[in-house]
Amino acid sequence: MIIIIKHIFPKKYCGLSIYPFIFLKNKYLRTNKILLNHEKIHLKQQVELIWVFFFVWYFIEYLIRLFQYKNHNKAYKNISFEREAYTNENNLYYLKTRKYFSFLKYLK
Repeated sequence: MIIIIKHIFPKKYCGLSIYPFIFLKNKYLRTNKILLNHEKIHLKQQVELIWVFFFVWYFIEYLIRLFQYKNHNKAYKNISFEREAYTNENNLYYLKTRKYFSFLKYLK
């Protein structure tokens, strides 16, 4: 389910997934198939890790990456969940062939 909420996003961000919802910054983003695919990849990851473990892992990995890179943007982009989503967001068939726990391939 897609929900439009303008005021929760920092400037650079336009989408957020919290199972089973995709939150978007504005209604025009509903037509952005690449963004929606990116967010659907996150929904799949959340299901695999029973939601709460996804967010715990995400936060811990973010802190590790922040310590590693000392830069928010680099830390965010190098979280395994984000690496999987960004790498495959243009492949609109990715979720049909994606194997369980595929994000593990993106740990480094």
